[in-house]
Amino acid sequence: MSTEEDFHLQLSPEQVNEVLRAGELAHKILDLINGVPNSVLQFESNQLAANSPVEDRRGVASCLQTNGLMFGIFDGHGGHACAQAVSERLFYYVAVSLMSQQTLEQMEGAMESMKPLLPILQWLKHPGDSIYKDVTSVHLDHLRVYWQELLDLHMEMGLNIEEALMYSFQRLDSDISLEIQVPLEDEMTRNLSLQVAFSGATACMAHVDGVHLHVANAGDCRAILGVQEDNGIWSCLPLTRDHNAWNPTELSRLKREHPESEDRTVIMDNRLLGVLMPCRAFGDVQLKWSKELQRSVLESGFDTEALNIYQFTPPHYYTPPYLTARPEVTYHRLRPQDKFLVLASDGLWDVLGNEDVVRLVVEHLAEAGRHKPDLAQRPANLGLMQSLLLQRKAQGLHAADQNAATRLIRYAIGSNEYGELEPERLTAMLTLPEDLARMYRDDITVTVVYFNSDSIDAYYKGS
Repeated sequence: MSTEEDFHLQLSPEQVNEVLRAGELAHKILDLINGVPNSVLQFESNQLAANSPVEDRRGVASCLQTNGLMFGIFDGHGGHACAQAVSERLFYYVAVSLMSQQTLEQMEGAMESMKPLLPILQWLKHPGDSIYKDVTSVHLDHLRVYWQELLDLHMEMGLNIEEALMYSFQRLDSDISLEIQVPLEDEMTRNLSLQVAFSGATACMAHVDGVHLHVANAGDCRAILGVQEDNGIWSCLPLTRDHNAWNPTELSRLKREHPESEDRTVIMDNRLLGVLMPCRAFGDVQLKWSKELQRSVLESGFDTEALNIYQFTPPHYYTPPYLTARPEVTYHRLRPQDKFLVLASDGLWDVLGNEDVVRLVVEHLAEAGRHKPDLAQRPANLGLMQSLLLQRKAQGLHAADQNAATRLIRYAIGSNEYGELEPERLTAMLTLPEDLARMYRDDITVTVVYFNSDSIDAYYKGS
């Protein structure tokens, strides 16, 4: 039986960096909008798996028919199928929702005359190797039904962003649920649709267009802003609220939606029906459908064992649906002092507080010399003085990360309870065997979006 000490010998500091940096991605946004540089300067992203295969997904894309950049973090549970499907499909629903009547008519015309579609998205980070190559036609059919319904509304301008986000989350979830209720010829498509609907995913996405930032969240991923006031002091502005048992608003919503007799059973052991941590998610039809519907679908010729479908009705399952993918949408008008946005799955937030995350990104910026906050004069700011000393100690241990998301992951798994980086702990966490890793940490996915303060300033002066 190998002890923790034995694991440590296996990775050199260079190998630790290699493992940590394998999922890195960075991209500068160079396009001009009406002659003004984009309000997004660049983004940096990274992911570290604990599950095998990883159940988190991330995506970044620009809407080609409207101005707007979309960033998404998707945290799967019960397998990766739902997170993969949502990460590939959600942005399309949002992009279509924002299109004008005229653009939707062009889309529909192209489909009718079998001509190529207008490009909808440009992926800057695709959510991964698609296992859906053969299924996309079904997905496109359903996206088309959605835009046909939008056309029937005869709105010249398309939905506003808040409505677009709200409808897109719920519409995609409803499509995921309907896709296995309709008879599909192709067995592969059917099996995949079943795995998507019976696994689940939480999602947090941001849409940035000029000074307009909208964040839509369903579940326990999180988005925060790093803000630097004119006096140099940094602070954190949360843009989401976790949808779980620790959120009193969420608790009272659940109690409102179910009979009083279920007040004690709707949340048990801090989980929805004693089963699920997040109270909002895509998929998870076993917490949305009636028992009868679940039975009839699963008995319609699926090999549930081979597909690893977990058939389980929780006790006290009386008045479904208990779970919703309806997002909470937040609007924030960007100001020059809003410097960066961090989106991450709960693997990060379980171990680092909002303030820690802002502090680590600020330190990263200081090291990278992009902004040089005047640290010497403000020792009280977010414990910066202490962290500077620790940072100098730690710098001897590793070459500085070029990517802020990597730094966050490094500290998330390698810090002790005082927030200091311990190389031995980091190495131990990275050398845990696959079956043990998940007991000590979760998949962690992080995207850091930097804003262009000059460009945001120009929007205000121009308007």
